[in-house]
Amino acid sequence: MNAIAAPPPGTRPAAARPKSDEPIRVMVVDDSAFIRGILARWISEEPDLALVASHPNGRRAVDDVIRSQPDVAILDIEMPEMDGLQALPLILEKRPGTAVIMASTLTRRGAEVSIRALTLGAADYVPKPDSANGLLAAADFRHDLISKVRSLGAGVRRGKSFRTPAPTTARQAPGASAPAATRGAAIPAAAKPKVRLRPASMSAVRALAIGSSTGGPQALTRFFTDAGSALTTIPVFVTQHMPPTFTTILAEHIAKASGRPAAEGVDGEPVRPGHIYVAPGGKHMLVAKSNGTTVIKLSDAPPVNFCKPAVDPMFQSISDVYGSATLALVLTGMGSDGAKGATIIADGGGAVIAQDEASSVVWGMPGATAEVGACSEILPIAEIGPRVVRRISGGRS
Repeated sequence: MNAIAAPPPGTRPAAARPKSDEPIRVMVVDDSAFIRGILARWISEEPDLALVASHPNGRRAVDDVIRSQPDVAILDIEMPEMDGLQALPLILEKRPGTAVIMASTLTRRGAEVSIRALTLGAADYVPKPDSANGLLAAADFRHDLISKVRSLGAGVRRGKSFRTPAPTTARQAPGASAPAATRGAAIPAAAKPKVRLRPASMSAVRALAIGSSTGGPQALTRFFTDAGSALTTIPVFVTQHMPPTFTTILAEHIAKASGRPAAEGVDGEPVRPGHIYVAPGGKHMLVAKSNGTTVIKLSDAPPVNFCKPAVDPMFQSISDVYGSATLALVLTGMGSDGAKGATIIADGGGAVIAQDEASSVVWGMPGATAEVGACSEILPIAEIGPRVVRRISGGRS
């Protein structure tokens, strides 16, 4: 992987640190002694993290997890004796609540296994640089890994569950309401003092835009399983923070979950209703008018919010084209990407729904969107699909 040059010191936002004075306990599992050593050194250099175990294969990790009691386990995929995918459910069975981060290569197999692992209970993944020298030079890899360990570890301390609830039905019928057990939990109590909701948009929905990051693949699968059958009359645009190859696999998973055509957006491609367009890794995906036709535009502009693809530029371009007919969803993810674009959509008369804190793996992106006052609703992931179905069918709430 070509590492992106690190920005000057002080330009990266500091990742949130856990409230507890106890360091976050981290287990490293990788068959490469070199990689184990590098990760151990990085962890030891962070005062709020503590390395509690280091193992060369999944079997040893499973045997040790009760003794070492990690909050976070960094689990390699390809290992002898027992690989990461085999070890994952055993670790979670022995120590429920552990946040497992899958470490994989930037290959199709690595992407497929990583996304499959998310459906089995992994909290997140990190794509590894493709060589030992790349690992040493990858400032972005180190920053992303430590940020995820810190954020997920803090979630473990709060009793966060990293498994997205399964859909209550194979497909949510158009116009169906949310299950009774999930109603009435739209705004978590802790967020109420900071949140100002906007009135719901009165415009008919002509485009759906979705932004997500950490925990996003799980949330997207849940959403598209619930709402896919209703997405026949509007185009859907998705930006998930992912590298190349991973976004290809994500689009395939979305197609299966939704029953709709889904693929990475192609530059100049005409936008069609009933189709789902996923921003390809390493490119920003925008929409624009060309000779009276709405088309996909891919941009190689610099990262936005340290992300490429980023949600903010996609949201802004969609608002420019669809105006008040835009419906946007900001799902689970670290950071604040999407908050500025969501504000533009809301100021233009469109509607924004954010995932609530309780059902988010990390309430960074949706929390930031809620705090800037861009949302008309804040809902659990189990309610978002049925709510979007209702909005598309003409309901206003």
